[in-house]
Amino acid sequence: MDKKQDNYAFIDSQNLNLAILNCGWKLDFEKFYKFIKYKYQVKSAFIFIGYVPGNQSLYTFLQKIGYIVIFKPTLETTNGVIKGNCDAELVLHAMIEYQNYEKAMIVSGDGDFHCLIEHLAKNGKLLKIGIPDRHKFSSLLREFRHYFCYVSDLKHKLAK
Repeated sequence: MDKKQDNYAFIDSQNLNLAILNCGWKLDFEKFYKFIKYKYQVKSAFIFIGYVPGNQSLYTFLQKIGYIVIFKPTLETTNGVIKGNCDAELVLHAMIEYQNYEKAMIVSGDGDFHCLIEHLAKNGKLLKIGIPDRHKFSSLLREFRHYFCYVSDLKHKLAK
């Protein structure tokens, strides 16, 4: 019998959610959690999200189904757009937790994670890169293509 791995997932919720919406469907976050837990032996799934007052029921739901929710304070721009980029928090938590996981799964198509992904790959700690949209992701990540799994290809399993 294979030893169960202690893999962690670090999820850029904004990148994941918007990319899937652009693909024309809505992600069921509970199905996604169960999928990565069983398919990739993810023991802890950190989801990074901008904190918006009034979205408490969403945050409670994510915690209830098993995610570790990491909040980023948000700002509203003069034209009403809410900004809460969580890239630094994701990288920081991946490094804080570094000794606690065997391998990490990064869920984002954002090239800002190139340095983290490169470091994890170089040290044998990269499990997978969950690319939300097969057709739209940073070209900076192409060198790691053999680690890719495409969330957009899993509509039949993960759609609401």
